[in-house]
Amino acid sequence: MEEEEEEYCNSNPYTSGEWLQSCRQGHRSSVQIETVQGGRICLMCFSNLLSNHTTSPPLHLSYALSQLSQAIRSPPFLLNLRTFHAHLLITPLSHALVSFRDEPLARQTIDLIADLCAGPDNATAFARDFISRIADLLSSGALAWSRGQIYALHCLGILLNCQMDENLSAHIKDKVALISSLVKGLKLPCEEIHGEILFVLYKLSILQGEGSDDFLCFCPKLLYLSLEALIKTQHDDVRMNCIALLTVLAQRGYLEFEKSLANVQSSCNSREAGNFIQTTQLATGTSLISLFADAIKGPLLSSDTQVQISALDLIFHLLSLEVTSVKQIQILVEESITDYVFEVLRLSGNKDPLVVSCLRVLGLLATAEEAIRQSLAIGFPTLIPVLRYVSEIPLHPVQPHTLKLISTCIFHCPGIISRSQIEELVVVLTAMFRMYTRGEMGMLSETFTMACSTFIGLLTLPSSCGIPSLAASVQEAFSNAIQSSFCGPRRNPNQVLLYSLYLLKEAYAYSQEQNTVNTDRVELANCTIQMCETHILPWLGRSIDEAEEDEEIVLGILETFHLILLQGSDIQAKKFAEMLASSSWFSLSFGCLGLFLSDQMKWRVYLLLGSIVDKILGNDSGQPIREAATILPSDPLDLLFLLGQKSSHCSDLISCQSAVLLMLYTSSLQDESLADDRQVLASLEQYILVNNANVADSTSLTRLVHLYGLIRGADTSYQTPYSLEAENLLFHLLVEKDWDLLSARIHPRALKWLFQQDRIRAPLSAQILNFCRFNSEKETQISNHGNNTQMTDIEVIAELVAASDNIGASLLVSLLKQLQEEGREDYITSLMNLMAEILNIFPAASNQFCQNGISDVIRSLYYSTYSSARIFTTCSILVFNILQSAYPQMLLDHKPWHLVTTKLLECLIPTFSADTCNQEGHLVICILSLILHHSTNQALTEAAKVILLNTSLASAVNNIIQAACGKGLTLVDHDEETSTGETLTFVLLLYFFSLRSLDVLLQGTLDWQDFLHSSNSIQPLSVVRIPCHDLCRLIHFGPASIKLVASHCLLELLIRITDQRNSKQDGLKCSGKYLQSVIAVLEGLVFYGDIRVAMNCALCLSTILRWEKLGVQEKRAVGEDKWCRVVMEELALSLAAPSLASKSFMNQHKPATHIAIALLRLDRAGEWMRSVFNGPCISGIIGNLSAGNMSAEMARLFRELLVSGYLNEEQIEALNQVFQACRKQVYMSSTQEQDKDECFEKVLAVPDDLGKACRVLIHLMSFSTHTVSGVRAEQRKLLEEIEMFSREYSTRT
Repeated sequence: MEEEEEEYCNSNPYTSGEWLQSCRQGHRSSVQIETVQGGRICLMCFSNLLSNHTTSPPLHLSYALSQLSQAIRSPPFLLNLRTFHAHLLITPLSHALVSFRDEPLARQTIDLIADLCAGPDNATAFARDFISRIADLLSSGALAWSRGQIYALHCLGILLNCQMDENLSAHIKDKVALISSLVKGLKLPCEEIHGEILFVLYKLSILQGEGSDDFLCFCPKLLYLSLEALIKTQHDDVRMNCIALLTVLAQRGYLEFEKSLANVQSSCNSREAGNFIQTTQLATGTSLISLFADAIKGPLLSSDTQVQISALDLIFHLLSLEVTSVKQIQILVEESITDYVFEVLRLSGNKDPLVVSCLRVLGLLATAEEAIRQSLAIGFPTLIPVLRYVSEIPLHPVQPHTLKLISTCIFHCPGIISRSQIEELVVVLTAMFRMYTRGEMGMLSETFTMACSTFIGLLTLPSSCGIPSLAASVQEAFSNAIQSSFCGPRRNPNQVLLYSLYLLKEAYAYSQEQNTVNTDRVELANCTIQMCETHILPWLGRSIDEAEEDEEIVLGILETFHLILLQGSDIQAKKFAEMLASSSWFSLSFGCLGLFLSDQMKWRVYLLLGSIVDKILGNDSGQPIREAATILPSDPLDLLFLLGQKSSHCSDLISCQSAVLLMLYTSSLQDESLADDRQVLASLEQYILVNNANVADSTSLTRLVHLYGLIRGADTSYQTPYSLEAENLLFHLLVEKDWDLLSARIHPRALKWLFQQDRIRAPLSAQILNFCRFNSEKETQISNHGNNTQMTDIEVIAELVAASDNIGASLLVSLLKQLQEEGREDYITSLMNLMAEILNIFPAASNQFCQNGISDVIRSLYYSTYSSARIFTTCSILVFNILQSAYPQMLLDHKPWHLVTTKLLECLIPTFSADTCNQEGHLVICILSLILHHSTNQALTEAAKVILLNTSLASAVNNIIQAACGKGLTLVDHDEETSTGETLTFVLLLYFFSLRSLDVLLQGTLDWQDFLHSSNSIQPLSVVRIPCHDLCRLIHFGPASIKLVASHCLLELLIRITDQRNSKQDGLKCSGKYLQSVIAVLEGLVFYGDIRVAMNCALCLSTILRWEKLGVQEKRAVGEDKWCRVVMEELALSLAAPSLASKSFMNQHKPATHIAIALLRLDRAGEWMRSVFNGPCISGIIGNLSAGNMSAEMARLFRELLVSGYLNEEQIEALNQVFQACRKQVYMSSTQEQDKDECFEKVLAVPDDLGKACRVLIHLMSFSTHTVSGVRAEQRKLLEEIEMFSREYSTRT
């Protein structure tokens, strides 16, 4: 091959070797350039060869072109060629390119020209000359359109597409002629030519300089031909070039269909233009906009995504033009462009550029609302998955476009949206709000507002009703919307805040739509109120303080709050109003009025205040504020000024003053003041002085009294100056006018001040009577309404009565006395019920009653000639409640209580039958028991003696006990639910308290061992006396309640016998068998189910066991008993068993533990006790002990075991570790545990509820016995026993 090539070069006249100085044609060496391979190329021969291309062999042409293309790859060669010989190549190459019919040669030529114009070193000059020359050839008109010109067009397009530092198109000499020639070329039927022409036109259009309108006069014709070419072509390359050209023309404003024809007439008045206009519009009957619609459909359906995107961008640019009318957009919609775009979107596969382009176009097409409705309805299902896609991408640019399209469809085509589509959209929108609130996704403000608008639209759709999960989604959506808008450091645009408020309002309206109660909707409404409380209200407060927000936002918030008050249920609206009022709403409202001075703001603020007052006070109470809303001033000081003006002849002023008093009154209930107290007091005093004759209605007078008392009551230091004349006038009004203080809400401080004024005792007494009447008609609910403000109910009065700094208690007592003297039974009963309920709330009030002489009034009531059974029962309830809560030192009026007790006994004795007593009798027994209980503290001693020494009572009690004992085994059926069991329980309670009272009041006068005698040997009854064996019968045969009280009585009796025998060293005055029978009964109940009964029996038994040391008879009775050993073996086995030592299990064995302690102290129990509590048994018990199950009884047991020598050192060490853990636990829990000693029912409310009274007495009985009660008492006892164990061990070591 190399030899052939060398031979060809030698024979070729246009090439020569390096040994030649000139070519074979005689061209001088200056037109020859040396190649890098060592040869030379004669540029003159090359030029001649191209000029004679029609006669030159194609092989020679191809070889020459390839050799030159290869040579210019050498930078020195290319530089030499560009610098000195460019003129030899430009013209031949340009002419040859236009004339070539051979495609390979044309391609080679184009590639050579492109290479010559590429790179540095005068490449721009080369390109400039080639473009100018080729453009001249194409625009000269001398050449007819032929195949060769396709290559020239292609080459020109390549050159114009080169990235150069200058605009190469500027070197085209006659650009208009070139464009004209190219436009004519578009008429040719060749698609290939169309593609090349369109590309060149596209490049020329984008390279067109500013101020140049070269394309203007060709636009109508160019547009028509371009669109026609776009319609006919099936090639995506041609489509791309055409769309690119049309896009540039649209951007330059040349694609204004309505104006383009007029522009061409004014810019180009040629006959050709006129003929073209007539041809394109009149003859064909087709407008450019319709032609555009037909032309763009093909690219939209192209398989090339880039073509589709370009087509969509062209539509977008066209629709974005300011001159594009709605009519033109409507034509595009009618030409089904919307349907095509929806189809592209449906098949896009979520390709982001395609999705973006589609949605941008659809958003502009949607401006033709009427025309696009059908297309939107058809394409709506396509938008839902697209929304799901774009919603997952933060700050996606077409999120608002998608939401706007969906929202448009919702509002204009609501009937086509199904429930499933609503559910899907709700899920997507809720997720958007959730991610935005959590910071997982950013969101444009436009997107946020459209999301809110779309959600609101969904809630209004008929098909949204009945969707189960919708309420929960709505709740989550608006909660996140509110949180993201009104929380955090970011400052959101006004539209974001407003739309989140709109969403909240629509959510609340949705929660109120259905009449049926729906849990989800109720929760939705509650969440709405909570959002207002926790987010919107604090935000509003901060905004008003900082004076930063727009009035529109504040009005929107006020409107939202007002909507909730008007549309919400009574409970929700009242709760919301109270929340607002307790959040300094009045101050906030006047802050709004001070910041925004518009009439609209004033009107909205006062209307909202009126609604708040309505909900708080009820009965349309806010009407005065609404009536005066338009004439009320915005400044609180101006309001106070109006209050002090004389208003006798001015209806507007009277209306304003009523509204001002109402606002001052309502705000004061929340401890909120609209101005300084001195200013308010001065205005009130002025109002009283100049308008006292106009205060006619009781409501205004009540509010005036409340405000005056509140301010005066706040002056605890008495330094605020006030008008004595105004105060006297006010008190005169209270005496002369009708008013109702206690049926309205009143601040406790104001009420306290009034109850400190002795000058108005009579009006206050009348108010209490009114309240008693109201309270008897309707049960008052005790409820708090704010931190320091309550409804005027029993609780408020109870607090006053319980305090010692007012006349409340004195007023009630004197009023009761007055009513008793007047014989007004209904009022007496109501007042005593009121006093009983006061004690229910504040038991300490009984001390105030006692100090103010309640005992004399009670005596008068019992002995009154007007007294009835109703008064007797009500009075007895009051007496019971006083006695069970009053301190003993307050009960020192012996004479009245002595007479009361005598009267009660007179009433009680006749109520006893064989074994029962009526309810009034039970209540009297309870009162007598409390009198006996107080006598143990040296109170009511004379009254107690009347009870103790009443032989009729003793006889009646004895009869009831004997009847109960006579029932034998059937006694178990008579529990507290039966009349016999109930009476027996109360009688035993009376007997228990009489035992304790006897020991205090008649100490040394009784022989307690008389209670051990049999019934036949007892002397005539002088006191209430139940023998031990009768108590044992009751314990053995009775039901659980009887067992409990009887065991307490027996324990108390045995303790008294023990104390007396220890002090007098008396022998036992009963037989051994008698004692053994008592022991047998007690042993049988040591493991009874009720731990209280078992504990009492164990303590009784341990008490008897201690008698062994006092006499032979007792030793014999104890020694012959074998059951104790069985009890001890059971105790030891149970305590030592592994995994059974829980706290409750240990508590069950407390009774047996007491018996074990007593047995360890006996002289004769040593042998068998050691066999029971041997070393392994004790070690097992210790192993089961922990800080959680250790008790004082167990610690005491081990102390006795230590004293008796049962413990070794190892066991003592283990015990010390347990005791140390116990100390640590007690110290840690001492601040956390609450003592339960006071946790018992204290009040008897109604006559038939005697079970409560019984529980009170049982608690007093349990608290009075020698057993430990209460968590802290048990802990203290445990620590004491641990300490005693340590001391005992220390003494022995």
